[in-house]
Amino acid sequence: MLSGEDRRRLTALFWSNVNPYGTFRLDMDKRLDLGSAAVLPRPRPRTAAAAARSGTET
Repeated sequence: MLSGEDRRRLTALFWSNVNPYGTFRLDMDKRLDLGSAAVLPRPRPRTAAAAARSGTET
């Protein structure tokens, strides 16, 4: 009969082959077509009121 400690040690053996997130194949020879999604927005300029609230100067 298995004790609780024995069961805890065996649990990884039963679940180590399971990937709940699926399989992701990575091809380093291909480029991703990100289009306009790769454009990052520019940071907004900080106003004097926002700087005063945070205690820093612009």
